[in-house]
Amino acid sequence: MKSQLLFNFIAPIYGLFYKSQKTIFNNIINEISNDIDILSYETIIDIGCGTGALCSVLAEKGMLVTGVDPAKNMLKIAKNNNNNKSIKFTQASVLKVLPFKDKSFDIAISSYVAHGLKPHERKHMYKEMSRVAKNIVIIHDYNEKKGIFTSVIEWLEGGNYFYFIKNYKDEMDEAFSNVDIVNVDIRANWYICRPK
Repeated sequence: MKSQLLFNFIAPIYGLFYKSQKTIFNNIINEISNDIDILSYETIIDIGCGTGALCSVLAEKGMLVTGVDPAKNMLKIAKNNNNNKSIKFTQASVLKVLPFKDKSFDIAISSYVAHGLKPHERKHMYKEMSRVAKNIVIIHDYNEKKGIFTSVIEWLEGGNYFYFIKNYKDEMDEAFSNVDIVNVDIRANWYICRPK
């Protein structure tokens, strides 16, 4: 609940970065196609979609996209920013049971959500993403290369960033049958996971 209040409050700030986030996500998807061609799949759910930048890029590339976020203000910005009305936005939390049937989507993706959760919350997130995904779970999040600006921001947000970057490999190995790690930025990886 605390994080939902925080992200409702800071949603307008995140909204300022919408266009730059779209550019980053577009570049990543274009460059990562040698490691995984997510565009060969049809349906995708973006868990913790925030302002909808990733949703927008995926929809523009022809995927059927559902964006989920617990913060009402994030979803408001996502709906206002996205001209593509085919994107379905739903207010829900991955820390509860998502309002979707098992294996509803080809892929479940989440960007910069895992590091902000406590270990038991991440475990639930991985389980819930595996439940709704038919094929692949993709976690876009930090790697172990810390930066001072990121460290300060994450400390102020009060998330679990420092624990996450030390323990992500063990946690993901426990949650998934296979995890491939692809570096997508100086401080970020795509963790391409196969549900058990």
